[in-house]
Amino acid sequence: MEETPGARDWTAVDRYFEALVAPDEAVRAAAVAQQAGGLPDIAVAPNQGKLLHLLAAATGARRVLEIGTLGGYSTLWLARALPPDGRVTTLELDPAHAAVARSSFERAGVADRVDVVVGPALASLDAMVEDGTEPFDLAFVDADKENLAPYVERCLALLRPGALIVVDNVVREGAVVDAAHPDPRVQGVRRMVELLTGHPRLDTTVVQTVGTKGWDGFALARVLP
Repeated sequence: MEETPGARDWTAVDRYFEALVAPDEAVRAAAVAQQAGGLPDIAVAPNQGKLLHLLAAATGARRVLEIGTLGGYSTLWLARALPPDGRVTTLELDPAHAAVARSSFERAGVADRVDVVVGPALASLDAMVEDGTEPFDLAFVDADKENLAPYVERCLALLRPGALIVVDNVVREGAVVDAAHPDPRVQGVRRMVELLTGHPRLDTTVVQTVGTKGWDGFALARVLP
């Protein structure tokens, strides 16, 4: 990504606050494992991982659904926020990515509270809906942007009233405002925004972010009764 004006300062600020985030050796090792495994550098930043951790802890989440495991970095932040009987169900398309993630969970001592489901996420979600899976308390969506709208729709069928949905990478360096943008990921975000706008069961906001991951942002929605 080409450095934009201010990007150097954004990164410096993230690093300045890292002492508050306090990623420990297991979290750092998960990031290193992702890089060593050749996975794309698209995991959340440490401060964003800590935000997920705080959201899960503050809401008393016991069951978390994650769409998009990658190397398990965000999963690790979420798993550590849960009570002893809590579980994260994380969906990953690529078996190689799932293997890297499982190794990190074992190393961090949280493998007993994480279920990694390998396969197309929409198919996995549909199977969970059909099986009558126990409702989740929080969902984190960080997968292919083309399918964000159907992911959110499936989440609604799997979350309890009052649960939170966090959707990452929705600003796309500002490209989201361009209705004619050729990138299918941008169009996927726009379809999700259309779904969220005025949705009778979702109360939503979007927060723009800058930092080590550039200019982006996340959507945060609460499931209404």
